[in-house]
Amino acid sequence: MGTQVIIIVGTFILLLTGLLLGYVLSQLVLGYLTFNLLTFFGTISLILIFGTLYYVLFWQLKREQTQVLPAKIPTQTNEPIPANPLKNKLITKLSGDVEAAERLIDQAKQNYPGMPENWYCERVLDDLDRDTR
Repeated sequence: MGTQVIIIVGTFILLLTGLLLGYVLSQLVLGYLTFNLLTFFGTISLILIFGTLYYVLFWQLKREQTQVLPAKIPTQTNEPIPANPLKNKLITKLSGDVEAAERLIDQAKQNYPGMPENWYCERVLDDLDRDTR
């Protein structure tokens, strides 16, 4: 509800500012409004308000879209996505490369045998985090 109010109010103010800016610029071009310091700063302030509202409004719309859409994990193979959330996080970190995730988990199993499956996923995630720093 809050973001919808921001979008509606922002759109209304953006529309009003755009109309004012268009009117002032048209009056300046037609010569009905003299160009002085007041009209200069008024026009600059309208441009700044219009640009800021435009940026904030579309930033808010983009932010709302990213919150609404579920994150899709791209897969490079036709393998099913595992139900393990840690494994999903690992696959996401590897840009959807399921085979690479499996190889890293298998390598961890060889290095540290006898641990639970979640431990291997955590270990590989920690190793990836440490390697990217």
